[in-house]
Amino acid sequence: MRVITSAEIDRVLTFPTLIDALADAFRSEVVTPVRHHHEIERSGAHGTLLLMPAWTGSAMADGFLGVKIVTVFPDNGAKNLPSVLGTYLLMDGATGAPLAGLDGTRLTAWRTAAASALAARFLARKDASRMVMVGAGALAPFLIRAHTSQRPIREVSLWNHRPERAESVAAELRAEGLPVTAVTDLEQAVRQADIVSCATLSSDPIVKGAWLKPGAHLDLVGAFNLNMRESDDEAVRRSEVYIDTQAAKSEGGDVALALQGGAIPESHVKGDLFDLCRKPVARSDEAITLFKSVGTALEDLAAAMLVWRALPQSS
Repeated sequence: MRVITSAEIDRVLTFPTLIDALADAFRSEVVTPVRHHHEIERSGAHGTLLLMPAWTGSAMADGFLGVKIVTVFPDNGAKNLPSVLGTYLLMDGATGAPLAGLDGTRLTAWRTAAASALAARFLARKDASRMVMVGAGALAPFLIRAHTSQRPIREVSLWNHRPERAESVAAELRAEGLPVTAVTDLEQAVRQADIVSCATLSSDPIVKGAWLKPGAHLDLVGAFNLNMRESDDEAVRRSEVYIDTQAAKSEGGDVALALQGGAIPESHVKGDLFDLCRKPVARSDEAITLFKSVGTALEDLAAAMLVWRALPQSS
């Protein structure tokens, strides 16, 4: 079995290609059982263990199956470790033989950002030029790269609850040629933004619905459980809401909490990525749109397949 490192994943993936692969996957026959979700309680630590299987259907020419084992430990930042860690096992769909073990943490970062950019391909204004990135964790650079691959973004404002972290990440991304500037006034930045992307572990709303201008697109990636939230009820009420999968109605903050609290009826959720990829919506330039993702094994499998096919098999 081959071990595929984060460096190899970075070498073969690009966002336009991965976004296209995810779009194909959401239109294809891929089986994604309900993921296993376990809370881990230990002395001095709390975490989440997720097991996420998926496999290609019989109609696809070459079959694969895979499973991601991922942990989420919010306090890892204090130990200079990512909050999300994981490993992906890719197997032959015909025999079950293991083919590769991929760096699941890196694969998750790539596919999560690609899913957000895929949604923005349908929901953000085509002329979107100003982006705000809320949070400067491991996902932030990937989300910025992904969104800038889909829209003509000229300015990216990066905000973090620790300003020095925002400054550091912004400098790294400017070195790549990306137009990123750290900011401390989040409200002002959001009020001017065409795309607002959030990837935090906040327990309280950070982005207020009153700040969103007509035509804005809100991309909510963090808040993976019901104790977390990145936007308030007003943001959800004002928006045309789309989710990655139906699980987002009961998992993660934001949309699930707005539904549970009665802020919106279930009919307020217009559709998911399956719907968007199979029948794109007509978007008004004045509409505020919102996309909430909780992640799906379909995305992991599609990304792992893309990496496997791109790497020389003899090496």
